[in-house]
Amino acid sequence: MSEIKIAHVEAPYPFEAYTRIVAPLTAADGGGYLITFPDLPGCMSDGATEAEAVTNARDAFSAWMSARADLNKPIPKPTHYGETAAPVRLVQRLPRSLHANLVARAKAEGTSLNTLVTMLLAEGVERRS
Repeated sequence: MSEIKIAHVEAPYPFEAYTRIVAPLTAADGGGYLITFPDLPGCMSDGATEAEAVTNARDAFSAWMSARADLNKPIPKPTHYGETAAPVRLVQRLPRSLHANLVARAKAEGTSLNTLVTMLLAEGVERRS
């Protein structure tokens, strides 16, 4: 069996631009976590912990991009990347006390509740990545 050499290619969009789905694996599947990329068919990775799965996903992402370029196939754009992406409406029930705390914090920071919640969600997602 021969080995195929594929040159490394820089991705046109960063790893962070693509949506990643992290799901726990069952004990029957070996445990740990699986990461898939809805925009990149067949690009996936796993790891014993979420952090390890993300580290491995970065390698899988790089290899997927390089292989795709080697095959002269187009690289899909991230679905949420760019100025044309329309905002999505999120409806979430909150305890009254949490809502009151958020309203007070938004007022203290001189921003809207929507902007504050969006910022807090973005920080939380980035922290978990």
